[in-house]
Amino acid sequence: MGRRLQGLDLCSLLFLGLVLNSLVLFCNGGKTSRYVRRLEATVDMPLDSDVFCVPSGYNAPQQVHITQGDVEGKAVIVSWVTQEAKGSNTVLYWKENSSKKLKAHGKSTTYKFYNYTSGHIHHCTIRNLEYDSKYYYVVGVGQTERKFWFFTPPQVGPDVPYTFGLIGDLGQSFDSNITLTHYENNPIKGQTVLFVGDLSYADQYPNHDNNRWDSWGRFVERSTAYQPWIWTMGNHELDFAPKIGETKPFKPFKHRYRTPYRSSGSTEPFWYSIKRGPAYIIVLASYSAYGKYTPQYTWLEEEFPKVNRTETPWLIVLMHSPWYNSYDYHYMEGETMRVMYEPWFVKNKVDVVFAGHVHAYERSERVSNIAYNVVNGICSPVKDQSAPVYITIGDGGNLEGLATKMTEPQPKYSAYREASFGHAIFSIRNRTHAYYGWHRNQDGYAVKGDTMWFYNRFWRPTDESTSSDS
Repeated sequence: MGRRLQGLDLCSLLFLGLVLNSLVLFCNGGKTSRYVRRLEATVDMPLDSDVFCVPSGYNAPQQVHITQGDVEGKAVIVSWVTQEAKGSNTVLYWKENSSKKLKAHGKSTTYKFYNYTSGHIHHCTIRNLEYDSKYYYVVGVGQTERKFWFFTPPQVGPDVPYTFGLIGDLGQSFDSNITLTHYENNPIKGQTVLFVGDLSYADQYPNHDNNRWDSWGRFVERSTAYQPWIWTMGNHELDFAPKIGETKPFKPFKHRYRTPYRSSGSTEPFWYSIKRGPAYIIVLASYSAYGKYTPQYTWLEEEFPKVNRTETPWLIVLMHSPWYNSYDYHYMEGETMRVMYEPWFVKNKVDVVFAGHVHAYERSERVSNIAYNVVNGICSPVKDQSAPVYITIGDGGNLEGLATKMTEPQPKYSAYREASFGHAIFSIRNRTHAYYGWHRNQDGYAVKGDTMWFYNRFWRPTDESTSSDS
């Protein structure tokens, strides 16, 4: 009898211990993935890799990429580089099954950076495109011509399905190549990439070797030439190097990559907005001035009232430096911008914020931290159904490697985190629902490491945390 009681007491204590442990985990935060990626060096691919291959033919266009060219989605900016000579600025394009070929004329530019001189960088905007159509286009007209295609988005509207890919901090390592390959082979096909900053990592080479901007452009061309990549500026686009005489920030990025900033009333290419299908996308600049009275602050203050949730129900914000981050890396670097803008995000019911910078993955609960006013001492994030979910997706695979050190215990605002490389898909189904999935590079193309059904904050502002599935 005594032995049986002792056994029962032991079982009870074990059970009680498990319950208490689970309570502690719940109180501390969400889930830290048990998946452990084999730690190994992240190495850039050598310049003679096939993914960096220069296209054949005299003065053949290379580094071809497209992005949205206006607010509404009826224009596309086509960009490319020619090395031997300036060549033609013309883009020849036509709608599928049409015999009528049209021409658009662009401009070209060059730049110098330390001891590097760029090729001829061409930008040409194609306008007045029809929605939901396939177009072919040709660059290199009159010399070595190269042909590509793209799909225009559906007409802006609340119940139009549309799927975005999410990639950040990509670089050009072997892991970067795996990330891009996984995105390309994902059975849920992204139609546009929302890129959250840090492109080539050329600044990690001696004298910011701009040849690595060229190799990166050739590497990603297999995707960027066929679907728009929406660009966010990261810290590795600064290229501020006064020791070698380079004192103009963002020089390579501004020459190579265009955004439709003027269409949305912005004064700089680093912050702007677009509509695409059912989504209103606001791109912010973590490394441009954002305090009160600055151009970015003034623009954003005037931008939110333009959002019509009956037309574009999904409000998405892109930035580089995350506001809610439980890794030791870049911890609280986004705090000053958060203090400035978070009340606007809550007031306007932003659905989701995507950021990069931290080379790992994390998804937050819907939280806000807007009660603090210096004297009241209220400075802890709280659950807030009017707040966005914050997702850090800076796990593209660049040569700086993974961020593996996390703050412990996991904070309450953190729903899921994992130190792995990967990409994500955000698939909007209608005005009320969107399906989100994060994919780690080590899994099969269809395998999801973290998933969540999003409920739109305007049309269905209910708590979806119970529907998250990690």
